[in-house]
Amino acid sequence: MKVILLQDVKKLGAKGETMEVAEGYARNFLLPRKLAAQATADTMNQLQQQKNAMADRQKRQLEEAKLLAAQLGKIEIKVTAKAGEGGKLFGAVTTKDIVDAAKVQHGLELDRRKMEFTEPIKNLGSAAVVMKIHPEVTAEIKVQVIGE
Repeated sequence: MKVILLQDVKKLGAKGETMEVAEGYARNFLLPRKLAAQATADTMNQLQQQKNAMADRQKRQLEEAKLLAAQLGKIEIKVTAKAGEGGKLFGAVTTKDIVDAAKVQHGLELDRRKMEFTEPIKNLGSAAVVMKIHPEVTAEIKVQVIGE
């Protein structure tokens, strides 16, 4: 029997794949648990439409990520922090500080979980923070740390 998997099934296949399985396995296990649907012309058309919609969505997300990366490359975010002798900070600049400063200064909503530091920012001056916007797109944000 030919079925379309609605969810990932261990040792069988991934969601959206069309598989040929034994009729009893399909009727007694896959179909009652809604892990698969029988492959008819209608379900095949629905599957193709879903794949096309997902491809369009992913393409749109990639384009938006590239635009955001270009925008982030042009700006500099200024963060104020308390500093002691010789420009050493009391603590470090965190991703939350950068996100808050970006929102106030440039009106950008950034996700702090996507930011990566090569090393903690513990000194006054400029630093670079890498942000993974999309699996294929990364941007470098310039951060200027100013003492209070």
